[in-house]
Amino acid sequence: MITLTLPYPISANRYWATTAIRGRAMTYVTKDAKVFKAEVGKVARAAGVREPLTGRVAVTIRLYPQRPQDWAKRAQRAPDTWDDDVRCIDLGNAEKVLSDALNGIAWVDDKQLRRIELIRCEPDEHGARVEVDIEPLRGQPIALELFAQAG
Repeated sequence: MITLTLPYPISANRYWATTAIRGRAMTYVTKDAKVFKAEVGKVARAAGVREPLTGRVAVTIRLYPQRPQDWAKRAQRAPDTWDDDVRCIDLGNAEKVLSDALNGIAWVDDKQLRRIELIRCEPDEHGARVEVDIEPLRGQPIALELFAQAG
């Protein structure tokens, strides 16, 4: 398994943009996205990732929002839910941005992703970040194959 601690992902609105060219909408990766992807690549190389995985992959994404300065007061008021209104990118957009940013770095293409677990974590003293566990699933059949074998 590979574990990467990456910078907090940029929003999908900053990652992709759309423009009209000759009356047709064209979506493209922004400059901010290229900077984010370069940082992701740098962290992955520092963690020992040399080649993208080529087989099926499982991913766990743990998203840590920035902890607000008044977190202790919030936690005292509502111990179980104090971070519910902390500003945070939504998990679906975080997954899309990270999957794209890790294309060609951790895996060849995000179509290799067979299992994705998304977790929004309580903000902590280590700052805003995302932790990604990447696990090759070599030799594991997809769910439809499992159902076929059971029947």
